[in-house]
Amino acid sequence: MQTHVHPGSTLVIKGEITTQEPLSIAGRVDGSIDAQGQMVTIYAGAHVAADIAAAAIVIAGTVRGSVAAERRIELHAGGEVNGALSAPTAAIEDGAFLQGKIHVKGTDRPARVA
Repeated sequence: MQTHVHPGSTLVIKGEITTQEPLSIAGRVDGSIDAQGQMVTIYAGAHVAADIAAAAIVIAGTVRGSVAAERRIELHAGGEVNGALSAPTAAIEDGAFLQGKIHVKGTDRPARVA
């Protein structure tokens, strides 16, 4: 049975998160997140100061650190990233904020701005 890990808006985690399950964050995480093969979702209002590695990453909150996905990164309106993004595909909506670099690896196409 697969569960869904969901730290709430008042939860603060300091340290290293390693998971084999989908991870959704609504609170604060300081450290690192390793969710190889899984999806990580950072909700609006969440604050993450961590490097993130996962299969797919959706960001609507604030992330400070490098973000690396095996398949795809989505940065939604209101989302904010201060760091490098690296994935085969990336989508950045109007109203999102990125301070850093995007490396779209494994393809000759640039990142798509939605």
